[in-house]
Amino acid sequence: STMADYRNVVARLEDAFGTLRLEQLTAARIERWRGEQIEKRHIGNRTANKERTVLRGIFELARAPRYGYGSNPVDAVSKLTEQPPAALDFYSSEEVWALVWAAASDQDGATFLSAAFSGLRRGELIALRWRDVDFAGHSIRVSGSYSSGELSLPKWGKVRSVPMVDELAAVLAKLGQPESYTGDDDLVFPGKAGDYLDGSALRRRYAAAQKKAGLRPLRFHDLRHVFGSLAIRRADLVQVQAWMGHSNVETTMRYLHHRPQAADAALL
Repeated sequence: STMADYRNVVARLEDAFGTLRLEQLTAARIERWRGEQIEKRHIGNRTANKERTVLRGIFELARAPRYGYGSNPVDAVSKLTEQPPAALDFYSSEEVWALVWAAASDQDGATFLSAAFSGLRRGELIALRWRDVDFAGHSIRVSGSYSSGELSLPKWGKVRSVPMVDELAAVLAKLGQPESYTGDDDLVFPGKAGDYLDGSALRRRYAAAQKKAGLRPLRFHDLRHVFGSLAIRRADLVQVQAWMGHSNVETTMRYLHHRPQAADAALL
């Protein structure tokens, strides 16, 4: 999905500037185009900044020794002020279990629980194979992600291992019974024929389970925040960053205010 976003941005840049030489693309021209995009497409400052970042990256490539272009005009185009991100909203552990019990199948329930108690992204869950579930080592190895019909490395290209808590291990062990696809190369959460699960259909079943359990509607991705908020209570920032596969620690720091302060207060 990240790559699809990049391709869409590049397509818009090509439409706007594809016929120009690099030296014709000045900061003033970029500023004017950005203003037009905000007005025509009604995009926010965050989206405009993302498009600026992509354009800047293109010019940085042009400045590499291989091409030898001079300056980067995007540096003269200031970033727009963004609204601070909204506070994270996610389910409590009790609400997660209510969601699991309301799931249409044991596999769906195990998928929801895995997202909440291991922090795997939806594409990472769909790509997960039994060889990556280490019951003896109490861990899950995240080595792939499946989205839009393509199998790739996890986001940011980071293969990682995540601790597997006992509650999740018990549910996965029950799921991996002989009558199902449980060979090392088989998917943990397969589709009906043992192939990759349909992510859109999973999202629809997730919404149905939310409604049945009487829970407020949250994105499937918000299940991942349950893991982050629980992990930060026991582990340090660097550990949580590694487990969640964040590219920078600033992303992980969003969970810090969910850490209980009693120990810190006692320390002071």
